[in-house]
Amino acid sequence: MAESFGADARLYDQARPGYPDALVARIVAGSPGPDVLDVGCGTGIAARRFRAAGCTVLGVEPDARMADFARAGGLRVEVATFEAWQPAGRTFDTVIAAQSWHWVDPAAGAAKAAQVLRPGGRLAIFGHVYEPPPEVAEPFAAAFRRAAPDSPLSGQPARRPLALYQAAYAKFADQIRETGRFDAPEQWRFDWEQSYTRDQWLDLLPTTGGLTRLRPDQLAEVLDAVGSAVDALGGRFTMNYTTLAATAVRTAAS
Repeated sequence: MAESFGADARLYDQARPGYPDALVARIVAGSPGPDVLDVGCGTGIAARRFRAAGCTVLGVEPDARMADFARAGGLRVEVATFEAWQPAGRTFDTVIAAQSWHWVDPAAGAAKAAQVLRPGGRLAIFGHVYEPPPEVAEPFAAAFRRAAPDSPLSGQPARRPLALYQAAYAKFADQIRETGRFDAPEQWRFDWEQSYTRDQWLDLLPTTGGLTRLRPDQLAEVLDAVGSAVDALGGRFTMNYTTLAATAVRTAAS
C-alpha cells in the first residue's frame, strides 16, 4: 500500500490537505538551522511549506513517481526508503516525517534520525486525524464493506476515536525515547477545520490508504455512496482536523 499513492501523484498533491501554519512555525522556530530532511516527502506538500518558511529541504521518498512530481516543483529528492537511504555523511538541523512515519520501521527510523541530526536538532513526526462527520463516514464505511468485503480495512468502524491516534503518537514518542539519543519527547496537538465541497472530498478519498488499491468499479461504488451523502448535507461539509506530532530534540551527547 505504501507504494500505491503515486498512481496519481498530481491528484494526491492537489487533494491532500496541507499542514497548520502554527505547526510549521513552531518547528522552524526551534530549529538550530535551516537544513531539513523530509522523510517520505511524497509530492512535497510539507516540504514546500518548510521551504517557504526559509528552510533548505532534502526529501527522501521510496516512490519514484512521487519523487518526480516533487522535483518538478523544484525540490531535491532522493529515491529510497529511509531505512536504506545513505546519508553519505550529511547531517541536518531538523528531520520531519509528515503522514509517513507509519511506513517506516519505527525503531530503525528513530535511530537513523538521531544519526543524521546535528546536536540540538529536532525530529518531528506529524500527521492528520481523518475523521469526517458521521453523516459522511457511515455511508463510506457501509459502501466500502459492500465493495471490498475481503479487504482487511472493511471491518474497521466508520469513525475511530481520537484516543487511538493519540496512542499511536505516544508509541512513536516511546520509540524515540528508547534510542537514548533525544531529550524527553513532547506531543503536540493542533485543531483546525477545512470546508469541502462534494467534488473536493471525492478527489481526496481515492488518495487515502485502502482506496488506492481498489478496482475502478469498487472505487466508483464507494464514491457514489459518499457523493450522495454529501449531497444530502447540501453539497459540502466541514471537516474538523486534528494534527498530532511526536517530537524531540537530539541530545548533545553522541
